Amino acid sequence: MADTGFAQRLRELRRQKGLSQSELGKLADLHYTHIGRFERGTSRPGGDTLKRLADALDVTGDYLLEGAATEAAKARFEDRELLRQFQEVEQLPDEDKEVIKKLLDAFLTKKQIQALAK
Repeated sequence: MADTGFAQRLRELRRQKGLSQSELGKLADLHYTHIGRFERGTSRPGGDTLKRLADALDVTGDYLLEGAATEAAKARFEDRELLRQFQEVEQLPDEDKEVIKKLLDAFLTKKQIQALAK
């Protein structure tokens, strides 16, 4: 039985990063034909291969396999709305993520300065 969830997530993440199968293969130290098999759902990576793919795509192996944050990661967030927003941000293009990181950094820096001024 094909794992279409994993296959679709892998393809979508690769495309979001603007990578060809060959380019992802090079980043993950895999032949591009393996990437094609994974994306078609005819093959599934082992643990080491999954880690290399996840690292190359800047996601967790759990996200690639399950499509959501792990229960342990969810437990760290008491604010479910904030968790949902972070999950949406993960799906944005890299340039949008960078803008959000800069905004968040600026906000946190402002809060730290305000705390020091008290």
